[in-house]
Amino acid sequence: MEQPHPSCRGAEAVLNLQSGSSISVAYHPLFGPHDDLILLELDEKLLPHILQQRVTLRGQPDEDAVLCTPSKTYGIKFVGNSNSVFLIPPSDHSILCDHNGKGHIQQASASVIKVAPGSMELVEVAPRLDKLRLLLSENPYRSGEVLQFEDVDGMEKCIAGLYTWDDLVDKVQASDEELRTGLIAFSAVEIDGYWRIVDEEYMGKLLMALFPSSVLNDWSLNALNENEVVRVLVQDGYPQKLAHHCLSVYGSKVGEGLNGSCLWSLDERRVCVHFAREILRGGKRKMESLMEEWRHKIPEGMQASFDMLEGEVLTEKLGVDLWVRAFSVSALPLTPAERFSILFKERSKWEWKDLQPYIRDLKVPGLSLEGLLLKYTRRIQPTLDAEPIFSAR
Repeated sequence: MEQPHPSCRGAEAVLNLQSGSSISVAYHPLFGPHDDLILLELDEKLLPHILQQRVTLRGQPDEDAVLCTPSKTYGIKFVGNSNSVFLIPPSDHSILCDHNGKGHIQQASASVIKVAPGSMELVEVAPRLDKLRLLLSENPYRSGEVLQFEDVDGMEKCIAGLYTWDDLVDKVQASDEELRTGLIAFSAVEIDGYWRIVDEEYMGKLLMALFPSSVLNDWSLNALNENEVVRVLVQDGYPQKLAHHCLSVYGSKVGEGLNGSCLWSLDERRVCVHFAREILRGGKRKMESLMEEWRHKIPEGMQASFDMLEGEVLTEKLGVDLWVRAFSVSALPLTPAERFSILFKERSKWEWKDLQPYIRDLKVPGLSLEGLLLKYTRRIQPTLDAEPIFSAR
């Protein structure tokens, strides 16, 4: 048997083993289960994040842990080994050879400290943002509220079910980047250090306060000066932070004004959808009645089109009348299984033109929209030119 170089010990002895040579294997004096040692199999692109310690494990005690990089979330699963996998520590942790009574070095061996039953694998998953929405919904910001605090170990702590950024990082299984994207998607705003969503009625009051001011001050709804808008809304009694938030929820930045202030353009669809939601909070409406009241509510210069309500309402024919009721995709679960379950409870069969607005926002790494349809639905299409119908699988 060809021996490794005398300086090679432990794991180094195996790593430096030449082709065609061999080495003896022995139990390490500390051999045992060593449950604190777990093998992790990594994709090459994840290695820098691990080596530079840019990853975190996130999850509550009753949840399966996920591993998060700065921008992505990975599920962790254990995969068993079909063959024995030996873990051999480096030489400074291994007793590999000693001297016999005659002073000669005995045969070197690799000392196995643990037999690994398997390894952990990482699979990219969608962030668990349903929990984020649930946490934010516990206590929406409402008009005239005063936060309640209690003294905990000499420090003031809010007891109103509100969450700081650190609280959300601790409770929500999502990377920092995905968490920020989720906060934007849910129209959350940081108020006094806590991330909040704002009550729809309060946002409606803010929006309604903006329109008469735009008429009085001759503002174009396509070029609103941020500083002027915020100043006027603050004078009307609204917090400065929420005045800014109103512009970001219903508008988009389009440039800079003469004084360096940002210019905002109100988004026609977002504004119109807000007023349609407001009307339908009172229950379903006949199409003609909805459209008439809707057109009266929206500001002058904007045009309401029923196409704007795609993914916001469902229609049903009752006799000769077409009725409209609220059914918003923004209120549906973000996990595909739960989303499709609710959709098929709502309707046993869906035409593609009706179904598509309610599933196009679903994002599952490694699975396309077509893949989701194959997994969760049955497709029926009597003829090639017929509209496909989807039912639950």
